[in-house]
Amino acid sequence: MTSKELLYIEDALGHEQYFRNKCQETASQLQDSELKACVEQLEQKNQQIFKSFYDLL
Repeated sequence: MTSKELLYIEDALGHEQYFRNKCQETASQLQDSELKACVEQLEQKNQQIFKSFYDLL
């Protein structure tokens, strides 16, 4: 893997982690259970994506 590819993966991991944190933060503030469940599903999907990127390393 080239250094440029590693930098891309590092950047992608940072974005995925940021998005996951924002999903957690948003879900904790929502009152509507349906909307909260949707955001929690987004967070779980994002966690899978993060793991996929991480596993490349």
